[in-house]
Amino acid sequence: MASILSNPIEYLKGVGPLRAELLQKELGIHTFQDLLEHFPYRHVDRTKINLIREIDASTEFIQVVGRIVSVDLVGDKRSRRLVAGLRDSSGVLELVWFQGIHGVQKLVQVGGEFLVYGRVSFFQGSPQLTHPEIEVLHGQHVTPPDFLEPVYPTTEKLKVRGLGGRQLGKLTQTLFNMLKEKDLPENLPASALTWPDPETGRPMGFLSRYEAYRQAHFPTQPMLFRQAVDRLKFEELFMAQLRLGLIKSKRHRSSHGVVFGQVGEFFNRFYTHYLPFELTGAQKRVLKEIRRDTGSGRQMNRLLQGDVGSGKTMVALLSMLLALDNGFQACLMAPTEILARQHYEGIAALLKDMPVEVRLLTGSSRSKSRKEVLGMASEGRLHILIGTHAVLEEAVQFQRLGLAIVDEQHRFGVAQRARLWNKAAVPPHVLVMTATPIPRTLAMTAYGDLDYSVMDELPPGRQPISTVHRYEDRRPQVMDFIRHEIGKGRQVYVIFPLIEESEKVDYENLMKGYENVKAWFPEPKYWISMVHGRQSNEERDTNMQRFLKGDTQIMVATTVIEVGVNVPNATVMVIESAEKFGLSQLHQLRGRVGRGTEKSFCILLTSPRLGKEARERMSILTETNNGFKIAEKDLEIRGPGDIEGTRQSGLLNFKLANIVQDKYWLELARDRVMELLDKDPDLAMEENRALKAFLQSQHGKTAWSKIS
Repeated sequence: MASILSNPIEYLKGVGPLRAELLQKELGIHTFQDLLEHFPYRHVDRTKINLIREIDASTEFIQVVGRIVSVDLVGDKRSRRLVAGLRDSSGVLELVWFQGIHGVQKLVQVGGEFLVYGRVSFFQGSPQLTHPEIEVLHGQHVTPPDFLEPVYPTTEKLKVRGLGGRQLGKLTQTLFNMLKEKDLPENLPASALTWPDPETGRPMGFLSRYEAYRQAHFPTQPMLFRQAVDRLKFEELFMAQLRLGLIKSKRHRSSHGVVFGQVGEFFNRFYTHYLPFELTGAQKRVLKEIRRDTGSGRQMNRLLQGDVGSGKTMVALLSMLLALDNGFQACLMAPTEILARQHYEGIAALLKDMPVEVRLLTGSSRSKSRKEVLGMASEGRLHILIGTHAVLEEAVQFQRLGLAIVDEQHRFGVAQRARLWNKAAVPPHVLVMTATPIPRTLAMTAYGDLDYSVMDELPPGRQPISTVHRYEDRRPQVMDFIRHEIGKGRQVYVIFPLIEESEKVDYENLMKGYENVKAWFPEPKYWISMVHGRQSNEERDTNMQRFLKGDTQIMVATTVIEVGVNVPNATVMVIESAEKFGLSQLHQLRGRVGRGTEKSFCILLTSPRLGKEARERMSILTETNNGFKIAEKDLEIRGPGDIEGTRQSGLLNFKLANIVQDKYWLELARDRVMELLDKDPDLAMEENRALKAFLQSQHGKTAWSKIS
């Protein structure tokens, strides 16, 4: 039987077809349920009627009943205001209007009795209410409401049609007069409805679902409002975690994968003889997780997030050798040609003394080498293929693809990645890597359907990068410092932002910056490479190679070098107009230096006129090199919807919950969901029947995206 909450909004008393159309367009309110989930943004306490003498310096709002004793028009035409005196049994209060004076004059007459509510301000030491809300009493007795009055978000178009914040409250009240407890039945199992108080640890009970909605809209006291909102936030987060948990649980049980049953000659030989450094504890832990996944008989779907320079590429290589040991091929896909070539050169050099065939395939691969690569892959003679989007082409077929690795995964769409998985009869194991640290709370919501690994240690020998913030007027000292580093045989990046709407303006800014750098570092004593998005792939590659080989000491670039470029001899990163970059992007750029054993530096150059947020970003970067701390801060400052690399989906579109502020409820919801799915992965038990029915009733209302 359909619930009353599924009724179209036009059937609610006071709405009708015209208002319904506006509510749908302006606020997305189509049904009674949508109105129920349109929550107030604040509450007004009109439960008490005060006396005027009770006003003191701490009074913020007041509601009084009194009689108008004076009405005066004050000031000239330009600064006219209407001033009325309202008297109750304890004193007189001044009411002031600057706008709509003509209409107010008709209403506010001497001798009239009014209920008045407004924010208290003081003028020359006396309290007054400016533009108060007023209601004519006509001698009747006033009974204040027994709940805090809600004020709802609305729009100008709705206000014109008499649907301001308070009028929406009247409609919601009409709805609640129709609702019974059975219309909002419990959907959470009893086991989820108690929780440990974070301060005392004592078990606490949530409000019932019906009561939580009622108190969230029309609270009878502030404490009950807080309890109601906590219950509804927990429910939102619980449902989000449950949906993700069900996707993950189903994949774990039903997605068959090839089995990497042994660690053999390729892995052991490389590990024993050619591994260039001792693995970090984090790398060993992640390799164990990958071994467990790939040996389980189900498809691995793992997100590997590691800070810049944490050694993800080495984990990728060892995982590919594991595939080879079990008779399978592997491929690694990178978002840009520069990064793909760099992966290829690094991996080919590490494997040069081993019988492993590694090849590169990009959009600019010559037809002869492309033909050779395609033949080797389809015949099984090619062990490892490294490439760009070119790997996804129909012509690329493997004989036995067992492992697909995607670097900087957020640069590829879901549909693109899925084409990789279709290149084998049994879908290959999938490892997606990102150097953009994802805060734990975001990972739990946006990537909760994946298994995920975190690498939070730097390989031995790496020194932390020193980051400093300098204003424009310190440019000569910065240039002297660069000269000093180049004198020691080091190399330098100078990065310019891409910020303008117009590519032409960006290009002009870059060229101006390039000329400035040349003026400070003239040829032939210094040589400079320049890399930007307008160049052809060939020109960009040539300039990059000159810097990689040390033929140029300075690289002037836009953010095209943000991801993956590895020049161990580069020890200085200068970021021009650093205030125009986001936190995560600045951290990514900084990670281009500090890749060798020498001490490295990042210099943030900004204009002296900085906003509060920009100043905060500079301060965070100079204080810490920890990408995870930076990502948490970025999430706090910008909010979850704007973080680069998150999957934009219904997962983060919560009505009340906020994954930054409600971390406690998020973690509690996740723990409860994991306990529940361990016991009852199909929600078949009696106690979870209501939960299953609720999920089915919500089907299709949330956009879930899966990685493969």
